[in-house]
Amino acid sequence: MGGINPAGRTSGHQAFRRTVLDALPADQQRQTLEGLAALMQLVEHSEKGWHDRAGLPVDSPAQSLRDQVLNHTLVRRNEDPRFLEPGLPANRQASLQLSEPLRFTLRRRQLPENLPENWQVRELGAREVEVTVPAGVFETLLPDAQRPKVCAAAQLPHGFEPASLYRSVHHPRGLSMAIFGASDCLGASGLSWETLRQTLNPDHIAVYAGNSIGQLDDAGWGGLMKSLVSGQRATSKQMPLGYGQMPADFLNAYVLGSVGSTGAVLGACASFLYNLRLGTEDIRSGRRRVVMVGTADAPITPEIIEGFRAMGALADDASLKALDALELLTDADYQRASRPFALNCGFTMAEASQFILLMDDSLALELGADILGSVPDVFVNADGFKRSISAPGIGNYITLGKAASLVRDLLGEKALRERSFLHAHGTSTPKNRTTESHVLDEIARANGITDWPVVAIKSFIGHSQGSAAGDQLVSALGSFAHDILPGIPTLNEVADDVYADRLRFFQTPIAFKADAAFINAKGFGGNNATGVVLSPDVTERLLLQRHGADAINAWKTRRETVRAQADAYLAQADRGHYAPRYQFGEEVLEGPELDIHADRIHIPGYAQAVSLTSDNPFGSINEEPSE
Repeated sequence: MGGINPAGRTSGHQAFRRTVLDALPADQQRQTLEGLAALMQLVEHSEKGWHDRAGLPVDSPAQSLRDQVLNHTLVRRNEDPRFLEPGLPANRQASLQLSEPLRFTLRRRQLPENLPENWQVRELGAREVEVTVPAGVFETLLPDAQRPKVCAAAQLPHGFEPASLYRSVHHPRGLSMAIFGASDCLGASGLSWETLRQTLNPDHIAVYAGNSIGQLDDAGWGGLMKSLVSGQRATSKQMPLGYGQMPADFLNAYVLGSVGSTGAVLGACASFLYNLRLGTEDIRSGRRRVVMVGTADAPITPEIIEGFRAMGALADDASLKALDALELLTDADYQRASRPFALNCGFTMAEASQFILLMDDSLALELGADILGSVPDVFVNADGFKRSISAPGIGNYITLGKAASLVRDLLGEKALRERSFLHAHGTSTPKNRTTESHVLDEIARANGITDWPVVAIKSFIGHSQGSAAGDQLVSALGSFAHDILPGIPTLNEVADDVYADRLRFFQTPIAFKADAAFINAKGFGGNNATGVVLSPDVTERLLLQRHGADAINAWKTRRETVRAQADAYLAQADRGHYAPRYQFGEEVLEGPELDIHADRIHIPGYAQAVSLTSDNPFGSINEEPSE
């Protein structure tokens, strides 16, 4: 697994450890804080030890920079300069009543292409003109700076800029995050991608990655859509780079060099799980052996935030003040903006990029892969008829019910009731706290569960839209590794309208040895999904049952080398030394280089050919029909 979210880097469970920091042993707290300080470019590491940007030594970043790291990660006051003083850049329409003619000069190229009929233009030279507008009404736009109505956000750790780590040129932020996330995933795997690629049929590799609403910052469709009205020029990159499947395209073209299956399913907040389902189904069917699954969302822009605010979905400043009867919001108040299952007023916008590497079990054992967990299935169901496209419906009862049934069949009643936990969608909206808790509570009742632990990590990292379930999944893997469930720190009291008879809510981390986790997502439009994730221990028991003790022992021997390579990567990453894979213009193939036969195509750089033999379930007609 690899990626980045407001809590930090995914690999090595850094982001997870940030959410349970106070429950960790002292050495893990120190490692986490040092790694985050390096990620945020507060310190650098060399052979002489830690030092600041000026080269001065820093004896203990974990102590001296602790407050700075804690205050500039997770949910907090939006640190984007556009949301600070003097406010969001905007324009206001105005009708000016000119009592006398208005004269001004400007460059010739700045003249409107279609001049108003009453304008008089006089040339002043080759490049300048004088314009006279007669007295009367003059329609114009006046520059403005609007005070943002929503100031809470869950940005990546302050100071971390993924685009600065490789040769990015006008890349939207989400795509830069995808490059970092996929590279982090490969580095943390401890496997050589080039070696792995050589061992497989190119068609046995797939990439399913996207996001929920495309790239809507200025380098993508956001800049494209407002280029005409803002007086800017559209670039040749804004249109193609804005597509929602572009994270997959970037990985194929610049990170993996894959020619296998590719695509993205966009399903609002459930997008990560939709793509995870594609990967698991491909592997279960035998069509693929390795699949990279992920999402990368960067929706913290003035326009997107205003759109969700207009829906009444966000925790805006006015609602936060009313919720706590405050006259003024402080930094501490913004850090408490996301309150799943408590009295709340809306979700907090976030950004994140999460990628995981799926393999079939035989290949994982053969390579000595370090298995973090397993995904037996992902369930997706729609809501049917609805009053409003954004309102919740009935589909989530079906997805979670199917997921619970699968765990019961796989692991037994006791494991489901006592050794599983829920990663709730937990958006922090009043509607979600009621409707999702009813889903969770009813499925618990149907399965005889009396005290089902509920984790809601949006209290830490906000809602990253299509990447939200990816955030939940990697957090669940952290819980398996550390036997800790994150609490809901903003849950001072469970709201009265939350269904909690069979659910266990807690404010601080708890020790919990889990066999399975349920990753739940409820997206606008009726995009419901629940994924099942099994712990490494349970996965190993299932592998032992299928492959036998000799295969498992051989795998553990091979795994030592892979773990050592992964540890070497993580040690460098914890010191802020990253080298994202970005192979622009390298090993480009356009067709003439291929060796093409009727039954196969040989591709330079791949040891195995692509088979052209089709799986034909329809039968064949080998002769012309007789008269």
